[in-house]
Amino acid sequence: MCNFRVLIIFLGITFCLFIPSIHSLITVYGDILLILDNLQLTLPIMSCLIRIIIFWWKKEAILPILNMIMKDWKKIKNDQERNLMIRRAQTARIIITCSYCIIALQWTFISVLPIFGVTMRLTSNITDPGRMLMPLQSHYIYDITKSPQYELTFISQAVYLVIAMMTYSGVDNFLSLVVFHICGQLDILANRMQHLDKYKNYPQVLKRCIEKHIHLLRAINIIEDTYNKILLSLFIYFVILFAFYGFRIISLFDEGNMSIIHLIYFIPTIISLFIHMYLYCVLGEILLAQVMSYNECFIFPPLLCSSYIITKLKVNTDSNRNNYVFLFMLFITCNKIYYMAYSSKWYTMDPTVARDLLFLMKRGSKEIYLTVGKMSPVTMVTFCSVRYFNIYYNYYIKILFSVIKI
Repeated sequence: MCNFRVLIIFLGITFCLFIPSIHSLITVYGDILLILDNLQLTLPIMSCLIRIIIFWWKKEAILPILNMIMKDWKKIKNDQERNLMIRRAQTARIIITCSYCIIALQWTFISVLPIFGVTMRLTSNITDPGRMLMPLQSHYIYDITKSPQYELTFISQAVYLVIAMMTYSGVDNFLSLVVFHICGQLDILANRMQHLDKYKNYPQVLKRCIEKHIHLLRAINIIEDTYNKILLSLFIYFVILFAFYGFRIISLFDEGNMSIIHLIYFIPTIISLFIHMYLYCVLGEILLAQVMSYNECFIFPPLLCSSYIITKLKVNTDSNRNNYVFLFMLFITCNKIYYMAYSSKWYTMDPTVARDLLFLMKRGSKEIYLTVGKMSPVTMVTFCSVRYFNIYYNYYIKILFSVIKI
């Protein structure tokens, strides 16, 4: 039943929105302004279809993550852990609420205002030959100027536009939910590692912490494998679409056609683009911050150093242990788990358990982040680079547009 619903949504978006838009794009080929007007909605629809395909393809891998989130909420041990998870979940909730509010505003401008004869699109005899305007620049093989073809086509576009918007934003919101949940679980693990010596059964607690840490790293790998293609398509489409919006705004100002309604529509739309882009970069930065929380030069304690030597190098430890300290003066980029394991009172524990901490510390020093098509990490540096590129490109387009008019 789930596959059937996804198939209906995918086919509806494809046949009611995407194919008519592509048909219209072919029809208006040669008019740069009409092409830009078409692509401002065709590109997001294409991105939405890509997200549906990828999530449908990766559903078996994503389902265990949902089960993990459900089990984590059921296994809360105390109020402190509950507060940590609630604080992270509230942040994700605020992001989701703001996202859907912007979607509702955009859908109102695109689908409701054309009923009253107001549209945010460029209109021409090629794209809008009928008596009333359509939400989307589209071209059909049948006559939409007659009734009830027009009404049915208008309703289908309005319905599938809101479905496409919710799907588009839902994929982003799911990522924010998962990332903040994983960060909350890492905070809980760090707190347990810091107070490991206070547990009577600390060997079992350490074992559960290591198992949980492994599960979280696997979940992060699944999310990265799922979203790296989505991020690649998003970055490409964001750069193109933002440049188109800049060109459209410049042309409206130069022609003197910019109205308050256009400003009210374009500002939330551009903000929405930035928010989705910014959201991915911030989430990638948050994941990376879990690793890069501490950047210090540590000298391994003698006990841990000798335990590591026993485990890995198999050398005799009857000599002075302090001599081994200088072998392990490593400049290490440490994460919170690593630092909390180091800060725990390992010297009061059984040496075997203290040795086992090394495996957690070694795994904890591994960097975790999202990537764009497995090529570049998604961080705020990436966001700023893309933003500056778009600003310079729009400035170049403005100069070129002025030269063409002259």
